[in-house]
Amino acid sequence: MVIQQISVFLENKPGAFRNVAALLSQNGINMRAMSVAETAEFGILRVIVNDNEKTKQVLSDGGYIFKETGVLAVKVSDHPGSLMKVLDAVADAGISLEYMYAFATKKEDSACLILRVDDVEATVKVLTAAEVQLASAEEIKNL
Repeated sequence: MVIQQISVFLENKPGAFRNVAALLSQNGINMRAMSVAETAEFGILRVIVNDNEKTKQVLSDGGYIFKETGVLAVKVSDHPGSLMKVLDAVADAGISLEYMYAFATKKEDSACLILRVDDVEATVKVLTAAEVQLASAEEIKNL
């Protein structure tokens, strides 16, 4: 399933990430997963939240620049080797993995991977054929 990730562009300066986190927190927005990438001058906060529409409004009102991107959420068991099933299927199909991050779930022995790939439709088909579990946006809220 394709879910929507929000990427927020931040200046690379002290407190920049804290300010966004505080803004989301103050507005009752739960960050289910996140990743921060940075360069010398700016950073990108990639986040999966419980309410995309509210998050976009809050960020817009706060003057932040952001982008919404389709990514895949993949459920895996939290054991050595679980990642390899996903990576093997994607690599064997010749699909380019642009980036990935993960988060542990509330359920024991379970984790969720967030994948950004060059061909989402092909990846869904490949992962489904490999019997990899994809998660919907609604499922992410409850993992």
